[in-house]
Amino acid sequence: MSGTQAEAPKRPRRLFVLLPLAAFLALAAVFLVQLYSGRDISVVPSALIGSPAPQTRLPALEGLDLPGLDSAAFLGNVTLVNVFASWCGPCREEHPVLMALAQDRRFGIVALNYKDRPENARRFLGELGNPFGAIGSDETGRTAIDWGVYGVPESFLVGKDGKILYKHVGPLTPEAVSRQLLPQIEKALAAPG
Repeated sequence: MSGTQAEAPKRPRRLFVLLPLAAFLALAAVFLVQLYSGRDISVVPSALIGSPAPQTRLPALEGLDLPGLDSAAFLGNVTLVNVFASWCGPCREEHPVLMALAQDRRFGIVALNYKDRPENARRFLGELGNPFGAIGSDETGRTAIDWGVYGVPESFLVGKDGKILYKHVGPLTPEAVSRQLLPQIEKALAAPG
């Protein structure tokens, strides 16, 4: 075999070696564009914003002296609906923020306990405190789907008219509360209702 015949099969192999590198560089470029765009990737638009909160009637979390979650109770009140679970690490991180928010009596905080065992949810609240005025048990996760929940934790602000005004995906942080949630709460409290 001559030298030119032996080199012909090597060219396609070189292309296969360069293909993963090209794919990596393309993905890196996409990520860099997202990183430097200034867009907050934690903001997930919700089709429910501006719509009435889904009709919800969940049983109370057993073993606590609190009502279940009933969307009829939202009317006339500003309500923060928090979706949490005891098995959710970020829920544990955001819990002190919810406890601090619960000190403000101008609005209510209620919870949808997502795919959780009642004893685990009670233990979670026993350890960290209970900021909620009502807790509905969504053992199947069906109600969370109705609310458009992507994962836990998530929070929804419902206005006096029963419409969803704001959605926060991920754990609430002091920064997210001061920059995003509190201005939305103030606006909701000021709205006629």
